[in-house]
Amino acid sequence: MTHKRAAWLDIDLQAISDNVVALRGFVAEGAKRTAAAQKIVLRTPKFMAVVKADAYGHGAVSVARTALQAGADWLGVATPAEAFELREAGISAPILLLSEPPETILVDLLESDITCTVASTEFLQTLAGFALLQQRQISYHLKVDTGMKRVGVPAEAAVSIVREAANLPLLQMGGIFTHFATADTAGDWDASQQLEAFQGIVRRLADMNLRPQLVHASNSAATLLMPDALFDMVRVGISMYGIHPSDDTRKLIDLTPALSVRAQASMVKSIGMGEGVGYGLTWRAHKPVHIITLPLGYADGIPRLCSNKMDVLVDKPSLTKGARRIEQVGTICMDQMMVAASSSLAVHQGDEFVLVGAPRCSSDAASVRAIAREVRTVTRRKIDDYLAVEELAEQAQTIPYEILCGLGQRLERVYRNG
Repeated sequence: MTHKRAAWLDIDLQAISDNVVALRGFVAEGAKRTAAAQKIVLRTPKFMAVVKADAYGHGAVSVARTALQAGADWLGVATPAEAFELREAGISAPILLLSEPPETILVDLLESDITCTVASTEFLQTLAGFALLQQRQISYHLKVDTGMKRVGVPAEAAVSIVREAANLPLLQMGGIFTHFATADTAGDWDASQQLEAFQGIVRRLADMNLRPQLVHASNSAATLLMPDALFDMVRVGISMYGIHPSDDTRKLIDLTPALSVRAQASMVKSIGMGEGVGYGLTWRAHKPVHIITLPLGYADGIPRLCSNKMDVLVDKPSLTKGARRIEQVGTICMDQMMVAASSSLAVHQGDEFVLVGAPRCSSDAASVRAIAREVRTVTRRKIDDYLAVEELAEQAQTIPYEILCGLGQRLERVYRNG
């Protein structure tokens, strides 16, 4: 193994590839049905792989390359540094910076052929000034706020802004987009109102011959739940990593979680009944047990709020099904955590444990996909040989997005099937 610590992230790039292929197929079929229902010419939407936040903790460069090889057309990032990392790695695919950058970094972005988002008239004028100064054509995407109230030009002003921008020399609006606030709930009224507002803008631009080549609105949830919002491109983030954006999408498509968290025991000791464990002695043994120390903690993205709530899997081939889950005990520390195993279970220093994912015997993409299909019910019942990131998120009173982004802080990534 190449990892320097006895705790690491295992990333199966085949799972990423499988998810991109599955999602592109889902989008193509949805676009075909929509085109037939509306009696319009079929336009298969392009696919943007969102790799911001270091690809949701999976590693931006490796994920970007895998997604592009699987058919992605664009990459989406949140910060200039994320865009530069991809370019420095030799990735030449179109990249959209999903929010306005500081003016001080604009020259570098343009030199690196990064497409900027315009979310204000002030930045639009700044971009126009750079185009004139450099005597070069600059393409941008206009962000419209249809209800998220985060960033974007006001929906009611979008058409007039586009009309004025069309008169600015050397500027080209390559795309226009919006973002849904509630797309993860099937049939949500607010999402439908946002879509209606955005569709109205796009229709008016088309009537004025100002519709850009790329219109996009769908995040992962909308891609799966809102076929009328597919437009010319979808922006897929969490689903590409094998995680459903909500329970409402689970029945629609099979996804394969790509990430697992693994660690080797750094110490094993036996304690007697009544003895306490960890800071504050928040857990005490009700019988003799083995206490196993694992070398990762909340500085590695394992939430302290999960203390005395989460389970881990013992990854020993000799164990029968149902014997793998053991409980985490005591307060999770910054760099370490403890788990308890029955005194009859033979565990040793160096044995491997799984905090998210499946044991090695069933960690290939096909097996994980089958397990994910088994646990995709709303009840999220526990499976003996699998720990879903959703389970950890629920215990931490948060969402899988936050868990995944936090796991990449210190843990090395080990890639498979790249």
